[in-house]
Amino acid sequence: MNDPGRGGEAACAALASFASLDVRAAAAEWPFVDEEETRAALELMRAGAAAGVDDDLVWEYRRLFVGPAKKAAPPWGSVYTDRECVVFGASTLELRAWMRAHGIERLGDKTEPEDHIGLMLLLMTWIADNRPELLDEYLREHLLTWAGHFLSLVEREAAHPFYEGLARLTRASLEGVCEARGLEVTYPRFYR
Repeated sequence: MNDPGRGGEAACAALASFASLDVRAAAAEWPFVDEEETRAALELMRAGAAAGVDDDLVWEYRRLFVGPAKKAAPPWGSVYTDRECVVFGASTLELRAWMRAHGIERLGDKTEPEDHIGLMLLLMTWIADNRPELLDEYLREHLLTWAGHFLSLVEREAAHPFYEGLARLTRASLEGVCEARGLEVTYPRFYR
């Protein structure tokens, strides 16, 4: 495929790295997740990355997260936690208010709702590095409330091994972080 989409060259380079990944070595170093589970997820990702950014990978990304047809796994928290299943729902506004109250500016794409899974994982990293005293609250009240549900859906719906492995490893990593930090999360009702 000539046009790998958004992220173009960086996506190609990242997939090339995954295709040549030493899965055993990486699994041995992965934090918060059992080595066998990590190895299985990384092997799926490595196998899926072997073809690089091809039509199968791009179309699966679109089918899962973008559309134009109904998305198999919309990447925004409010789609799952709001009765109307909408983007920019109440949970998005609650996260936005929480960030404002703590003086945290938006990260990444300014047009994307704050509760996009990618932005929320980026924010988790930023908080851990810059405002660690807020990490447990952020995880307990905003990210962990819906991320496992979403990632399980991606795992179940993925027809490409890269996305299945990515969802599996991300879900297991977040579960490991939750356990390591001794967090108790109250899960909302999921409407999707």
